[in-house]
Amino acid sequence: MVSSEGLSGSLPPVTTPVKQYGVTKPISMAGPTEADIQRSCALEKFLVEAGLYESKEEAAKREEVLCRIQEIVTDWVKQLTRLRGYTDQMVEDANAVIFTFGSYRLGVHGPDSDVDTLCVGPSYVNREEDFFFVLHKILAEREEVTELQPVPDAHVPVMKFKFDGIPIDLLYASISILVVPQDLDISDVSVLYNVDEPTVRSLNGCRVADQILKLVPNVEHFCTTLRCLKFWAKRRGVYSNVTGFLGGVNWALLVARVCQLYPNAVPSMLVSRFFRVYTQWRWPNPVMLCAIEEDELGFSVWDPRKNPRDRTHHMPIITPAYPCMNSSYNVSTSTLRVMMEQFQYGNNICEKIELNRVKWTALFEPYLFFDSYKNYLQVDIVAADADDLRAWKGWVESRLRQLTLMIERDTYGLLQCHPYPHEYVDASKPCGHCAFFMGLQMKQGEIVQEGQQFDIRGSVDEFRHSISMYMFWKPGMEISVSHVHRKQLPVYVFPDGYKRHWNMRLTPHQQSDKLSHDNGIACQTESGEKCLKRKKDPDGENSEQSRPEKRQSPDRSESVSPEIISCKLSSTSRGCFTSDLDEMIAEGNASSNSSNISSCSREDIGNESTAGCSEGSNGGDENPASSQSDSCDDLKSSLEDEHADQNRVIQDGFVEGLEPKTAVGEVLKSMNRGDSETVQNPVIRHVEFDINSVRDKNLDWWIVYETNDAQEKKDRKPAAQVSLIIVAGFRFFLFFRHMFLGSIFLGRTSY
Repeated sequence: MVSSEGLSGSLPPVTTPVKQYGVTKPISMAGPTEADIQRSCALEKFLVEAGLYESKEEAAKREEVLCRIQEIVTDWVKQLTRLRGYTDQMVEDANAVIFTFGSYRLGVHGPDSDVDTLCVGPSYVNREEDFFFVLHKILAEREEVTELQPVPDAHVPVMKFKFDGIPIDLLYASISILVVPQDLDISDVSVLYNVDEPTVRSLNGCRVADQILKLVPNVEHFCTTLRCLKFWAKRRGVYSNVTGFLGGVNWALLVARVCQLYPNAVPSMLVSRFFRVYTQWRWPNPVMLCAIEEDELGFSVWDPRKNPRDRTHHMPIITPAYPCMNSSYNVSTSTLRVMMEQFQYGNNICEKIELNRVKWTALFEPYLFFDSYKNYLQVDIVAADADDLRAWKGWVESRLRQLTLMIERDTYGLLQCHPYPHEYVDASKPCGHCAFFMGLQMKQGEIVQEGQQFDIRGSVDEFRHSISMYMFWKPGMEISVSHVHRKQLPVYVFPDGYKRHWNMRLTPHQQSDKLSHDNGIACQTESGEKCLKRKKDPDGENSEQSRPEKRQSPDRSESVSPEIISCKLSSTSRGCFTSDLDEMIAEGNASSNSSNISSCSREDIGNESTAGCSEGSNGGDENPASSQSDSCDDLKSSLEDEHADQNRVIQDGFVEGLEPKTAVGEVLKSMNRGDSETVQNPVIRHVEFDINSVRDKNLDWWIVYETNDAQEKKDRKPAAQVSLIIVAGFRFFLFFRHMFLGSIFLGRTSY
């Protein structure tokens, strides 16, 4: 008979089941180390110093503004109840309730953030007339309300304004009850009975925010991580739902999912895991915080098995509240590409942070959009005054995503657009003005065919036609779309108010390394066949020491390969054209609103290497061999920017018959920098430079390499001709000598 002691000793140890957050089990339940806690403290300190937290006074002011808005909407509903002939008791009980959602509800708002609010009213107060006309008039008459802008035709109808300086986004939802209780539970599915689709979308903002806070394991860690990543997204230019990137709710859902996968992680760990997870995420697999539930109410939920339209979504991020929707339906192939590059950039920086190689400030380096492309679309928006410009700009901005989709469609995805979600204002214009920009480049990996062009006139005309459908159009509201090269960008897009040299040396974390160039590959885009790969040793560093010592030309410290510059200036050097000098766009038909754009050459919109996209494998390391290319860049910039007149003279054929070194001599003479005789004739192989430092100019550099090689062959041609004559004469001498001796021998044998 087995004793109770023996029985108890044979039992396996009891294991506590791992709590599951979300639709899958956590990836790791590990907690933070001491180093992780220190990095989290450093991160929170950085966020505070960056001004991302509001003061107690500002928080109290927001609470006061919300209370005053609550009073206004309550009086508004009572007034409408009385006008519709309801009893005095109904008028007394009439009510409307203000709910908050978005960043304010999640606790991640900053000093300049707007407050997303929802007004829930009774069934007899509608949105079309009562909200957008009656309430609009009441708000317009108040002194505290400024910049009032109704947007009734938006996907989620909204009224934007500032109340006592606090930006407010006010939505309205009319639910199917006569009296709205003050303690209404908006998470209850009963609020969705007998309401239309816009009302469901309006209600879902609050319902989703409540569900997110319920589904994350640690609200405090979630809020800190979300605040950090929202700031990062704005710095890197990928925070905008309206232009095809991600908005506040999208970033909140992505962060919440990472919190579910690492429930015991602290913010520093969550930021690092965020980039690690989403650089490896296989889109279009959806991101979901919970299982998609279907209810008897009959609203459509996201399901690509049933809805063909859901299959076209590129980056589905599903909301957790019924009816479950894709919150990122605006994302296109181009914007997804940009975000994946930025995720890779963030992942590289976080790896260095974990190795204590860089600090948190490196993660938030601003994205250098105007260094990233050679060609841009400029969308100028003009209106008579500030109020008209605000309404007109909101309409145009909401349609910019359509222009991106139209260009991708009409070019079969070969021309990629990068819409930048920041607006720029030209203060010198007498009327209201703002401008948006789009970067253009050809799809990575495509072979360039000489002479082929992208004709996007139809896309731009279609975009302009859709813009003209604005129902609140007023005289003075105009729009123009034009193509600009990088060196033609207006001055007001630069923060310092002046154009800086394009070839200025950037900080290590501002340098761009696209994903396709992480191994240091720069291809010759003229033929698409010849590629130059940077040699690396087994440790990943440049194998400079393993190469034989290069022969240095005389006075190398004072001479920086003038032939490199002459290729840019001379109009006769073979292959020396660049997208910055050649015309890519043919002017279209002129009209008052016509776009100055016709067709785009594939040679000009090549696979540019962008600046500020992602940190390469050795982006932070200094390369001694790149110092000479920097001096080349500086001299090149001075010739192009400070002496444009001399450049133009040479391009027009003034020195058409001169050799490269002579052309540079003429320019230097006109600049009082030296005589043409002092210009040497160095070969480009004498200059050792880092591929990364000139990657965005790969077309110019490799064609120059061919040009110098051809020049060197040309210089060797006379000597080669003399050598050939000598060899040929010697061979003729041997031939006749052999024939002469042979004839004598035959004569002797005949006797």
